[in-house]
Amino acid sequence: MASPILPKRPVPLIPIAAVCSAVLATSPLAHAQTLAQGAGSKASTIRIGGSSTVFPIMKEAIRAFREAGNSTPIELKETGTSDGFRRFCSGQLEIANASRPINSKELKACSSNRVDFIELPIAFDALTIVVHPSNTWANQISTKELARLWGRQAEGRIDRWNEVNLDWPDRPIKLCGPGKDSGTYDYFNKAINGSPENSRQDYSSSEDDNVIVRCVAQNPNAIGYFGFSYYNANRDKLRALGIVTPSGTVIPSVANVQAGRYRPLSRPLFIYVNDKALASRSDLRKLTTFTINNGLRLVGKAGDIPLPASTYQLVESKLYKRITGSAFSGDLPIGLSIGEALRRSFDVNKLPQFR
Repeated sequence: MASPILPKRPVPLIPIAAVCSAVLATSPLAHAQTLAQGAGSKASTIRIGGSSTVFPIMKEAIRAFREAGNSTPIELKETGTSDGFRRFCSGQLEIANASRPINSKELKACSSNRVDFIELPIAFDALTIVVHPSNTWANQISTKELARLWGRQAEGRIDRWNEVNLDWPDRPIKLCGPGKDSGTYDYFNKAINGSPENSRQDYSSSEDDNVIVRCVAQNPNAIGYFGFSYYNANRDKLRALGIVTPSGTVIPSVANVQAGRYRPLSRPLFIYVNDKALASRSDLRKLTTFTINNGLRLVGKAGDIPLPASTYQLVESKLYKRITGSAFSGDLPIGLSIGEALRRSFDVNKLPQFR
């Protein structure tokens, strides 16, 4: 385990009354500055929000952190990656869970509010296409068929199975998927439809993946998509489709993602940590370090896809050295293998002294 993270510069202690006063200020910048300066109180709650895909990992991390004897108040919410970044960049969260890298608009918001952050890869994911177990006709689906079904041009037009594939029956389709605040929504539509905004809207949507699970599990004609851990936890209620690739049909699995075969629907998962809060709060440093140190076990227990064991040591080094900023420069890369994502995360944006 790495030694405690040392702040880059001393952070003055602020009386609790002054902190409360600053929190009442209306501007996001004032809120962000308060978060950085006044979060050292033992009574302060560590606030975590964002991605529903990362939620099970952090839920497991908090449970294990508690079992290890830590009693810091922690608030964990799943509201979608985009909402998490909005709150994080306005200083309302110490940690943002994210199922995609931070985008250029969010980078500007963090910058304008003087919110510096450390971007930490924590797991990998396989976006999983699921149907009802009684579906006997679809075992695999191509990216072209997914685009035919989910693109903006399909709205009000493609609503039967045989309109997606002529070999499938003339039955209605029930579509279930993430809402617009979900990083899964952004990633899927960029990978399948070419743009995060290119999606039909006439479907049952939610930022809560458990709602999507129920949507598919309750309708024999349904199809939906979400992160691998939610499929893993509901295999008795759902069936995953293989993705047709140039090299053959590939099912979502730990082995296929780790080997780089499940493209273009594999992606890295992240936590983003407020750098100034990290410097001033020993409890936040403790939780973040605990999460990364135990990443392999926690991610596996949450049903997601761990990074290679040696990689968590690199992530811990990035945390210890406090390498701030995003290695993705506001871009949403599609179909990266674990190796490609990690090289980009650790090499592209390193400060000169850490290269």
